[in-house]
Amino acid sequence: MSSVLTDICPHPIVQAPMAGGVAVPQLAAAVSEAGGLGFLAAGYKTADGMYQEIKQLRGLTSRPFGVNLFLPQPETADPAAVGVYAHQLAGEAAWYETRLGDPDSGRDDGYDAKLAVLLDNPVPVVSFHFGVPAREVLDSLRRVGTFTLVTATTVEEARAVERAGADAVIAQGVEAGGHQGTHRDAPETDGSGVGLLSLVAQVRESVGIPVVAAGGIMRGGQIAAVLAAGAAAAQLGTAFVAAHESGAHALHKQALTDPLYARTELTRAFSGRPARALVNRFLREHGPYAPAAYPDVHHLTAPLRKAAAKAGDAQGLALWAGQGHRMARELPAGRLVEVLAAELAAARTALSAGGAR
Repeated sequence: MSSVLTDICPHPIVQAPMAGGVAVPQLAAAVSEAGGLGFLAAGYKTADGMYQEIKQLRGLTSRPFGVNLFLPQPETADPAAVGVYAHQLAGEAAWYETRLGDPDSGRDDGYDAKLAVLLDNPVPVVSFHFGVPAREVLDSLRRVGTFTLVTATTVEEARAVERAGADAVIAQGVEAGGHQGTHRDAPETDGSGVGLLSLVAQVRESVGIPVVAAGGIMRGGQIAAVLAAGAAAAQLGTAFVAAHESGAHALHKQALTDPLYARTELTRAFSGRPARALVNRFLREHGPYAPAAYPDVHHLTAPLRKAAAKAGDAQGLALWAGQGHRMARELPAGRLVEVLAAELAAARTALSAGGAR
C-alpha cells in the first residue's frame, strides 16, 4: 500500500461514500476506528449540512476520514425528454399520493460552497465523483494538507485524473453498486463498462499515482486479488450498506440477501445517470424509458422514493447494490473491517504458500 495511504489507514480498506443517507457519521467513525478509512457523502447535502456531519464525525473519532463531493454537471438534458418521463411517472405519484419533484432544483450540488468549507476546515481526505476537478482545486486542497482521490471508470479517465494533479485514482469497475463515476455521461456507451480486475491492471500500467480499486468487493480474498493486481487499497460500498451503523433503510439492508432480488442492473430510472441497483418493480417498469438527464431525474423521483420508504415499499426504492450483494453480512462496521482484514491476511498467506482455497 502507498506509504501515504498507510499513514491514513492501517488496513487497505476504504468505506465508499454512499450518498442518500447511507454513509452517516456513525458508520464512517466505526470504520476509521477499526483501521479502515471511513467516508462521509456530501452529495445532495447543503454545505452547512456537510459541515455539521463533519463536526459530528470529529466528535466520534480522532482517526482520519474522508468527504466525497459530486462535480457540477453540464446542462445537457433534453427538457422534452424529462417532460415525457415525468408524464410516465404520474401514475407513481398518484399511487404514493405525492407530487413529482422539480427537475430544475439545481445542477451544481452546492459545489463551490462545499469546497469553501473544506478549505476553511480541512479534512484528511477528499474524493470526487462524476468528473475531474480543476487543478487549482486539487492544488488548494493539497496546500491545506488534504489527500485527494478522483473516481475513474476507464484508462483515459484515470490519465485525466493524474494530469489534473490528484494524489490517487479510484478505479471503479462496472460491478460497483450505485452511480458509475463516469466523467461524461454518454448514453451510447451504456453497458460497456470495464470489469474491476481488468481495469485495475490497465490503470496501474497507465498512471504513476496510487490506485484504489472499487466494484463488487465483499470479501478479504477479493481485496487480496486487487492488491495483487496493483491496487494500493480497496473501496467497498455494498459490503457496508448492511452494517449496523449504516443509515440505509431497513428494507434496503434486507433486500441485499433476499432471494427475491436475484440480480442487479445499471439503470437511469432513479437519477438519470447509470447506477447499479437491485432489480425491482420501479426499475423494470421505468428503466427502459429513463432519459440521460442527471440530476433532473434524481430531483424528479426524490418524492417518489421518499414516499415508497414511508410506505415500506421496497419495490419503489432505489436499492443501490453491487454485483456481490448476496455476500453482504450484517455486522457492526468495525467488526466487518476486522473480518475483512483477517480474510485478507489469510488470503495473502495462502497465496504465499503457493495456493488458495
